[in-house]
Amino acid sequence: MKKNQLTDEDIKKLELDMLLFAIYRISGYDFRQYARSSIERRVTHRMRLENLPSISALIERVIHEPEFLEVLLNDLSIQVTEMFRDPDFFVAFREKVVPELRQYPEIRIWHAGCSSGEEAYSMAILLDEEGLREKTRIYATDMNERVLRQAESGAFSLHKMQTYTKNYFQAGGKREFSYYYTADAQHAYFNKSLAENIVFAQHNLVTDGSFNEFHAIICRNVMIYFDQNLQKKVLRLFDESLTNRGFLGLGHKETVRTIDTEGKYEVFDREEKIYRKKA
Repeated sequence: MKKNQLTDEDIKKLELDMLLFAIYRISGYDFRQYARSSIERRVTHRMRLENLPSISALIERVIHEPEFLEVLLNDLSIQVTEMFRDPDFFVAFREKVVPELRQYPEIRIWHAGCSSGEEAYSMAILLDEEGLREKTRIYATDMNERVLRQAESGAFSLHKMQTYTKNYFQAGGKREFSYYYTADAQHAYFNKSLAENIVFAQHNLVTDGSFNEFHAIICRNVMIYFDQNLQKKVLRLFDESLTNRGFLGLGHKETVRTIDTEGKYEVFDREEKIYRKKA
């Protein structure tokens, strides 16, 4: 084989590099340090839907069709969420973290990568039941403007309520779940009062910096889609954004070990991956 002859795999990797660079140059969204296996799956799925023969054909549409770029950005954004997802996490937060937060005159919580907002509303419900909602400001951020608009509406598909109700009770819910929403034939509309202390804002974990100091940061099952260097970068961002003795909640496959070389964090709940920053 000649030195300059590329294999099919080399070509695919080069095309994917070019696609991600084009997306970054045009939109400012940087997916170049996301886990390649996840990106490849989403790109291949979009090629199949559009009946495109190659990633190069995808690049051409990204460059020349702004509407298509929006479609692809939605494909690449991670939007897997539900209310009281992993109920045991919320049990641990309610029983262990909330008693520690009570000491503060005001509480700031950051839900990073909030997607369509279900976990932020879940936290608002939990804090309401614990008498802390009014003195808490929840910052729910995501890179995707479209899902943020959905989050702000507080409207979720009615067919999901059965699963969400089950999660709520497993998470230690204290009321009937229907207390928190009204419904029509298609949607459940969560009470506006729940969103009064939630700030929904666009923030890109890859490119944006710290914007406040928080008593708790929740970012669960987001960094599993990042490569190791980007995980380190995002964890440093969280470290800069967390108060001393603040809490960091991660997903089951995520850890602070990659940045915690000096033992700055203690394991607060090992099973639910809740860490506490030492004073």
